[in-house]
Amino acid sequence: MPAHDIFVIGASKGGIEILKTLVAPLPASLSASIFVVLHIGRHQTNLDGILNANGAMRASQPHHCELIKKHHIYVAPADHHMRLQDGYIQLDQGPKEHFARPAADPLFRSAARIYGSRVVGIVLTGGEEDGARGLIAVKDAGGITVVQDPAEATAPSMPLSGLRLDEPTYCLRSTEMPDLVMQLCGEQPDHRNPTRPQ
Repeated sequence: MPAHDIFVIGASKGGIEILKTLVAPLPASLSASIFVVLHIGRHQTNLDGILNANGAMRASQPHHCELIKKHHIYVAPADHHMRLQDGYIQLDQGPKEHFARPAADPLFRSAARIYGSRVVGIVLTGGEEDGARGLIAVKDAGGITVVQDPAEATAPSMPLSGLRLDEPTYCLRSTEMPDLVMQLCGEQPDHRNPTRPQ
């Protein structure tokens, strides 16, 4: 089992383009589960479809109590926090955090509590401070923390808050993140264009 196989990602304004960049090089066989929160509020999202069209890993919006699978990307559905339990996903309409539901912090905290040092927390472009305290929980549990370089972020508040509160393990440009994800999974980056098996 790889040392790091649970990736939790938070993003807001400008996040779709960065997420496309992040997932595009990842192989369908990546030995990890990836969980994504984008600040969409009550608005329905096609982010899973966008990611499916731009990468080899399969993406979907999970159902409540859905079992977690490897080689898969889970996108938080509209107006629901996404939290991790031992082996499955919990969806709920608990209080908004940082004016957002879904929000990154509930996802990050739950992942850290259940999966400890296996977790990698990634905060991307966005406003407010969502994700910063979640990064602290990930680091306190022995996990790895990553923020997008604020200089390239459409909205730098989220990564800046992560830098201020957490002193993350890595501060990277979005184009550098796929290689890091693969390395943390124990895989060598493959710079060929990945394809999904038929």
